[in-house]
Amino acid sequence: MNLPHLLPYLAAGWIMLAGLYGIVTSRDLVHAVVCLQVTQSGTYVLLLAIGYRSGATAPVFSDRPPPPAAGPVTDPVVQAMALTDIVVGATVTALLLALAVQVAKRRGTLDPAELRSLES
Repeated sequence: MNLPHLLPYLAAGWIMLAGLYGIVTSRDLVHAVVCLQVTQSGTYVLLLAIGYRSGATAPVFSDRPPPPAAGPVTDPVVQAMALTDIVVGATVTALLLALAVQVAKRRGTLDPAELRSLES
């Protein structure tokens, strides 16, 4: 088993588990949103690990012949997925923080234990 090749996957898993642990043990909605963002950053590392190819170049063929003559290239789909993941993560974070602000205005607290009742 080759540990250097597994290291990015292990790092992604550790980051995701740390974020999930923070979400589960959170006592504040803003803290839960930040932990969700940490979990989301674990997916960035995972996508980078999946898309990495040793010795590969960018998939731009304007100045050289297409593969296999030019050598290996990286997969542009993984790069597009990582960019989409970043944009979706930023949007979800902004929405959740806006909801947390509204909850704080209406209820006066961000503690999930105090928000369990649905009464006004």
